[in-house]
Amino acid sequence: MKAQLYRGDLHYAGVTLHTAASGAVTALDTLWLRLEDQGVIGTGEVRLNIGYLHGYSESQVLDNLLTMLAGWNWQQSAQTLLAAVHAPGNALLSPSRMVLDMALHDLLARQQNLSVAAWLGAPHRPASWPTNQTLFWGSEAQMLDQAWRYVERGFTQLKLRTGVADFATDLARLHALRQRFGEQIELAIDVNGQWSVAQAHKAFPQLRALALSYIEQPLSPAHDDQLPELYDYGIPVMLDESLNSEAAISRLVDAKGALWGHLKLVKLGGIAPTLAAAKQLQAAGVPFMVGQMNEGHAATAAALQLCRLVQPDFAELYGADGLTDDPVSGLDYRHGRVAVNDSPGLGVQFDAARATFLQEFSDARY
Repeated sequence: MKAQLYRGDLHYAGVTLHTAASGAVTALDTLWLRLEDQGVIGTGEVRLNIGYLHGYSESQVLDNLLTMLAGWNWQQSAQTLLAAVHAPGNALLSPSRMVLDMALHDLLARQQNLSVAAWLGAPHRPASWPTNQTLFWGSEAQMLDQAWRYVERGFTQLKLRTGVADFATDLARLHALRQRFGEQIELAIDVNGQWSVAQAHKAFPQLRALALSYIEQPLSPAHDDQLPELYDYGIPVMLDESLNSEAAISRLVDAKGALWGHLKLVKLGGIAPTLAAAKQLQAAGVPFMVGQMNEGHAATAAALQLCRLVQPDFAELYGADGLTDDPVSGLDYRHGRVAVNDSPGLGVQFDAARATFLQEFSDARY
């Protein structure tokens, strides 16, 4: 087997990424891993500049991945390597695990001439899924214009990023969205853990009239123990940043549906652990979303393949919409859905000439 690592910056046309957690983001610093085994190639992807989510710097993730790749026995089978990725006690960080897991799933599915969803056991289903769209921080005029363009394209599940300005500003923007679109849209907010419990107690009663689908991560993960104070307001609370381990998923199950979950491959370490978490939540009757960060086509396709398998209550798959320079292609956004060709693996293609080559690893046969 041979592995090649690439890096590049991805940019959007007409969208400025700005949340309370991230600040302004000008580009997506991205790694791609290509695995080749007997002429079959699998691709994985991970975004590096998301330390605000998991706490790891770009250099930490890259160094961790390089160390693991340099130490691997490349004569092992892809199935053996996938088991090693998720072996207890290894030194892999969750984003490093994600890119390896994704590339191996893509490779293994392509070797069987199946989509990743089918390889994991999904029955034949359309290779598309409805997705929400996020309204990032900007002027109110920019927000309303962006929302209008999404709705015109059929994307009527909208999530407003809040917590950058004061609550009065956020509340006014939510009312402006309701006034403009009425019940034509499903509306949610993402606080990115910026409220104290006292602020949440003031905010929740004022949000009832807006018929929000959910409030995402109102408190920081450090204050998860205070979340039960918010249950009686009757607005669903969805956790995101809090769900970064098997133990966190178990705590969510223990809430018995009072809390919902936003599952992301980069937090949990790839397709396999995210699938396990989704099955655990389904068995417990806990509503959940399969989502992502702002990421490229490969990572978005991986989340889409998982949606085809587990059919979540919500999906956040907007990450590749509007990217202008992604070396990976294959996704199509229209009519409120993201679609991929029902072809083997993730269903996307990687053009190495559009990325920066970093390093190669291989066994003696290459």
